[in-house]
Amino acid sequence: MNKMELTMMVEKGENGYFVGQIVEYPAALSQGKTIEELEKNLKDALKLFLQVQKDQ
Repeated sequence: MNKMELTMMVEKGENGYFVGQIVEYPAALSQGKTIEELEKNLKDALKLFLQVQKDQ
């Protein structure tokens, strides 16, 4: 499998959760209680986004 280097933009929301987006794929958005959870959720969001793009 090929590996990509991507940029994760992170902000801490008013509710204490971390909110993030993958800069190279702006449609990949997610949140998490910790940075680690956010990173996992962003990876899942990116996989889903890429699968939808492939299916279209």
